[in-house]
Amino acid sequence: MSEGHEINRQIAIWREILVKEKNSWVMFEQGTCLILLEPEEDLRAQAIEIMKMWGPVVPGTSEGDFSVDVWEDLPGWVVYYQHPDMANYVSPKEFGEESEDKVWNDMIIGLIGRNKRNEDAQSLKIVHVEDKRTE
Repeated sequence: MSEGHEINRQIAIWREILVKEKNSWVMFEQGTCLILLEPEEDLRAQAIEIMKMWGPVVPGTSEGDFSVDVWEDLPGWVVYYQHPDMANYVSPKEFGEESEDKVWNDMIIGLIGRNKRNEDAQSLKIVHVEDKRTE
């Protein structure tokens, strides 16, 4: 799958997840989604500042914490973090083989999502902006 196709697939997934969301949002290269509840003039600059502050993972601190939710309408999971408006989607293809142990599964899924967030915090590359202010 080409990089462009994968980015378009991720955008479609976030649109599905955020279908009722009235707020603007930004997606980074590895799929980290950041909902902007109080959008500023430059959504990209705002998202980068938030990602710089809240994106880097620091294991053993609250910056390393995550929670995992099953998404009912799509196969896969959404990983949430200390910043309540930042999340990653993890598809079943990324997760691989499920075991019977939900705690173990959630740990692996969360680590996959958290790794994407950390990569996005390093690169700070935005691949999509959904500006709801004009709708």
